[in-house]
Amino acid sequence: MRTPRIAVAVVTMGNRPDEVDALLESVAKQDVAPARIVVVGNGCPLPDFAERLSLPGEVTLLELDENLGCPGGRNQALAQLREFGDVDVVVELDDDGLLVDADVLRRVRDLFAADPKLGIVGFRIADEHGETQQRHVPRLGAADPMRGGYVTGFLGGGHALRSAMLDEIGDWPAQFFFAHEETDLAWRAADAGWRILYAPELLLQHPKTSPARHAIYHRVTARNRVWLVRRRLPLPLIPVHLGVWTLLTLLRTRSGAGLRAWLGGFVEGLREPAGERRPMRWRTVWRLSRLGRPPVI
Repeated sequence: MRTPRIAVAVVTMGNRPDEVDALLESVAKQDVAPARIVVVGNGCPLPDFAERLSLPGEVTLLELDENLGCPGGRNQALAQLREFGDVDVVVELDDDGLLVDADVLRRVRDLFAADPKLGIVGFRIADEHGETQQRHVPRLGAADPMRGGYVTGFLGGGHALRSAMLDEIGDWPAQFFFAHEETDLAWRAADAGWRILYAPELLLQHPKTSPARHAIYHRVTARNRVWLVRRRLPLPLIPVHLGVWTLLTLLRTRSGAGLRAWLGGFVEGLREPAGERRPMRWRTVWRLSRLGRPPVI
């Protein structure tokens, strides 16, 4: 098998110029250079990074007229890379992340070269003190963030996707805009027989944050949760999944305004079209359960 060709894609809304510069500089310091770098301005203009920074490979800037959300912006980068036709693996990084180690792209390349059925590699996310938030560990419970292996999902902040897998299962669900798009993609990949690997040795340094910092968090996460299960789960599992997450939301949410927004999003998810319905097979349900996360939790 030939050595996989790597691309790096970054989506930004233009509000973190210093962080994007630092991220791209960390990409430039990798001991394996990416063949291409694509930076997407999600409804914003972009500076000429290639002129200001010493970057390897071909650099493409895409300035979108409107903010398409994280999955929509990433799809624009994927579409551009697909047009080029010379990339095997796409590494997607949050615009406020940082590659601390210089061997990340080399390790990504070697992982995909060693396993032709590896579709997704998830990075470990840690802050500047080396701490990984529990929500960033793709396992249930108080899982050890340094324990790698095959999992059922991955982190949107730092990951790598095989182009051949995307050609088979499709790209990000753009209508989600924000929240749960990684689960939709992971479930489709698993159902098609692709493996998802959590590789904690691949570190993306990222500031400690809360998803609730986004004003649309409660509404969109509820809406997308409903859309997700309507699209991907066998019918008997839909009420089980939604029942479990409704209970968890009621236990976890302390804000009355947050609960009202969540309820509005839940109703919106039931009323509005969810997109294509392609439920996973029961053998995929069993496979995800054996990996430690049945698709009802």
